[in-house]
Amino acid sequence: MLKRRTSLLHIERWRDRHGKMRVYFRRDRRKGSPRIELTGVYGSDEFLAAYAAALHGGEIADSRPKIERPGNGTLAALIASYKQDATFKGLRDTTKAGYLSRLDTIQREHGARSVSGLNQERIETMLAAYDDRPASKLDTLKKLRILIKHAMKKKWISGDPSTGIKRTKVGEVRSFTDDEIRQYENRWQIGTKQRTAFALMLYTGQRRSDVHRMIWQDISPKTGRIKVIQQKTGVKIQVPLHRDLLPVLEKARHNHVSILVTEWGKPFTVDGFSGFMRDAIRAAGLPLDCQPHGLRSLATSRLRKRSDTRRRPTKSGSRRMRCRG
Repeated sequence: MLKRRTSLLHIERWRDRHGKMRVYFRRDRRKGSPRIELTGVYGSDEFLAAYAAALHGGEIADSRPKIERPGNGTLAALIASYKQDATFKGLRDTTKAGYLSRLDTIQREHGARSVSGLNQERIETMLAAYDDRPASKLDTLKKLRILIKHAMKKKWISGDPSTGIKRTKVGEVRSFTDDEIRQYENRWQIGTKQRTAFALMLYTGQRRSDVHRMIWQDISPKTGRIKVIQQKTGVKIQVPLHRDLLPVLEKARHNHVSILVTEWGKPFTVDGFSGFMRDAIRAAGLPLDCQPHGLRSLATSRLRKRSDTRRRPTKSGSRRMRCRG
């Protein structure tokens, strides 16, 4: 860390590994002497008030939540242990981010619970808070079972207290209808970013996490395919370019290495792309249950039908190829 001296007395500033500027008051520069972190934007009224309080020996009110050390044998301690385990560290970054979100919720709401005191009734009570959100309820149960498995591995408990709890059924995302596709395409003409994103999802059948990362260089005019390394599986595939996708790509703007970019000319994040697609679908006047994943579902069902009809037995028992665009 490169420290920077300032015109104010006893101030130390540096940027941490995340690029955030840290400002501390340190009266004695000898090794081991305490630092007081100063809040507020450097030079603001809040900052100057905190600096004055530190300079004159006053107390600085810190509104940030205190992070307490997890108690031994608690869910919070179990979560902390799991985060250090090789199983968790080996997850893909996107998967890890999803895990962290749910684990942090469990820790915030139930971190003080004793792991050894968990039983089926207590776990069902924890899950009851999500009765109106079946997807969250199912995800919470999945993460609890991962934690329980880790607790058994660490010999904190001898058995699985979640045995007997049934998984919540979550409704499948429905596919778009032909009328809904026409309605979207009437709203977003070829040449718009919304139409390009829609066509890529519909005609490649890939996940949002893969579509938002597609780049022009991955398209091969020679083979008529686009290369995709699926983020979830790591599998490398080459997807044929559908004949209805080609005119959309020809009219799309080629002003960035990525096919799809934000209004500020930056590549989308997966969450940003999901929000962009949902906004475009709503702007087309489609119902709330029309979700981006429904395009992938439709593409999958179309490919399945195409595969089923490609080879059909003739009356003589021989088979002939039937291709469809």
